[in-house]
Amino acid sequence: MFRLNVLFFLTASPALAAGQSCPDPATLTAGIAPILAPVRFLADDALEGRLAGTAAERCAADYIARQFAGLGLEPGGENGTFFQNLPLASAINPHAPDGTGRNVIGILRGADPALRDEYIVVGAHYDHLGHGGASSLTPGVDAIHNGADDNASGVAAMLAAARAVTRRPAPARSIIFIAFTGEESGLLGSAHFVARGSIPASSMKAMLNMDMVGRLGSNPLIVYGVDTAQEWRGLLEPAAAARAVPLATRGEGYGPSDHTSFYSRDVPVLHFFTNVHGDYHQPGDDWQKIDADGLERIAGIVGDLTTRLAAASPALTLVRGAGEPPAQAGEGQTRGYGTWLGSVPDFTPVERGVLLSGVTPGSPADQAGLAAGDILVGLGTHEVTDLQGLTDALRAHSPGDRVEVRYLRSGQELRVTLTLGSRASR
Repeated sequence: MFRLNVLFFLTASPALAAGQSCPDPATLTAGIAPILAPVRFLADDALEGRLAGTAAERCAADYIARQFAGLGLEPGGENGTFFQNLPLASAINPHAPDGTGRNVIGILRGADPALRDEYIVVGAHYDHLGHGGASSLTPGVDAIHNGADDNASGVAAMLAAARAVTRRPAPARSIIFIAFTGEESGLLGSAHFVARGSIPASSMKAMLNMDMVGRLGSNPLIVYGVDTAQEWRGLLEPAAAARAVPLATRGEGYGPSDHTSFYSRDVPVLHFFTNVHGDYHQPGDDWQKIDADGLERIAGIVGDLTTRLAAASPALTLVRGAGEPPAQAGEGQTRGYGTWLGSVPDFTPVERGVLLSGVTPGSPADQAGLAAGDILVGLGTHEVTDLQGLTDALRAHSPGDRVEVRYLRSGQELRVTLTLGSRASR
């Protein structure tokens, strides 16, 4: 899970040694329960923490692609493959090493000609922190961060849900199963898929995200996003009850994981989560600590919901404005207070400025007419060249200040004057 509350820089892990092949999944997972097999493989030391852009990440992606192929899913990536390549440069992490990552995409094609071009997205990120770097919660320790819960568990649950759905009658709508890369670097894979994939966001009718679902135990399953569609509670509650899983629901559709990229584009979302723990972003997040029974039940809930959503029933009714985008770089926040614009950055880098994936409803940015796709290039007397520049510009002002905002829309520079708000009052 991405730590949105701080600006951080990742350091590269050593890649697999030159000429070294990926470990053999059959050897690593022999005798392991099917639900745990993906966790056991992805969280092995040989994959060195799956830092995006490394050879170890490629091993993980190849493994997931083989699982998709074994389930009979159609390749949904580029050039007839399961892979969608994306640059890993990040607007919030300008010192990240250059490189390319890969989303892994499989599609179960819908059987109803009238609905097969509508999609249900089921996703989880597969990258993690490598040897830690600055986002580790044990700073200064050079140790493999295996990320069994974060987020090999989400990948395992996604694959189990896909296995269940592919064994059932063909759905009316199509289903996209996707493993995202670059989540830990700023939701890069999901943002790229939504903004630059071959399927428009308007055709995506729901997104189910699993991030850290491996330690349920006797605790309730936390589900975010239940207020992003009118029908969510009526669908989720019986699905959880059927698996004897207690729920703790939250309404907001934004959060420090990949569902944010979808809700920012008006796709109803749910984020499944079994809470943080003492091994979060630390070397101790190992596969032996995963609750296999709980993981199986969560995968069952997701599989049942996916089947229901992909059936020939009316699509969900989107509700906008469910929650506020998480506090992050670019919003001028200091200790929970600060000047508020209401912009929601798209973490994909642009040549100059800050690309917006949306704005918070009712915010100063919204009231001034800013929208997804606009690129902020100036605020007051400050040039905005990147997210840090926007942070600096906001910190130079106070709530209630009237400022001119300059932005690019379709290549044309526009100007608007607005009154900055206060995050403390939100």
